[in-house]
Amino acid sequence: MKSLSTPLSGRTRRMCLVLGGGLGLAGLLAACASQPGVGDTPTEFQTASDESPARARARTRLALASGYFENGQHVVALDEQKKAVQADPTFADAYNLGGLIYMALGDNALAQSHFQRAIALNPRDANAMHNLGWLQCQQGNYAAATQSFQRAVAVPTYQDRARTLMAQGVCEARGGDPAKAEATLMHSYELDAGNPVTAYTLSQLLFQRGDFTRAQFYIRRLNNSELANAQSLWLGIKVERRMNNRQAMEQLASQLRRRFPQSRELLAYERGAFDE
Repeated sequence: MKSLSTPLSGRTRRMCLVLGGGLGLAGLLAACASQPGVGDTPTEFQTASDESPARARARTRLALASGYFENGQHVVALDEQKKAVQADPTFADAYNLGGLIYMALGDNALAQSHFQRAIALNPRDANAMHNLGWLQCQQGNYAAATQSFQRAVAVPTYQDRARTLMAQGVCEARGGDPAKAEATLMHSYELDAGNPVTAYTLSQLLFQRGDFTRAQFYIRRLNNSELANAQSLWLGIKVERRMNNRQAMEQLASQLRRRFPQSRELLAYERGAFDE
């Protein structure tokens, strides 16, 4: 996840998109959520003198909260977030970050109420809409999640449409609508072909429906990048096996063995569990 008003670096943004669950590259759930300020375009350049003293105090507290949150110190982050709200109860960004903190702490009810409060205070807060959608997706409320994602994408100044479409596509796949998921992910891919989750999930969906040639295209691009991991290499092996490409299979297996010797994917390969 950086400063409350500064977009994440390219590599960090790509890596933070990694999703948990069966349809993504595992590990970085928070992932799909965005911290306050990222992706928003202000209508005019803001300086310190434009803010009230209360907002300035709240922003300082929120910067501290964000730093603690990024470091995994969620309880300390929550304390600073509460101080930000106390300083300025109308600060939408503080509620958005509060929602992320409560998600990390496992309190989905409070997370939802904080995202909704952020949106009520700032109806153009696409980040809060995105985060609410991701929370709803985690709860299995896929229809509501899609509505939240679509609201975010519809905000004219929102700059992270590719990421939101990626999250929407993953949720549609989880919700049992692979055709819609594929279309949404293709849209995301058109906007950001470098997103590893989009490439992986597209390849997986195509593999599952037997379109091995197109699955090969997306997974090869991912595995030829620095963002390849055990899961993407394993999917690549399975795709190449379906394409009867023994040499490519062995090259990917060699990478998997060298780079991820303790991985479940290597164990599955060595057992020949290609259809699990």
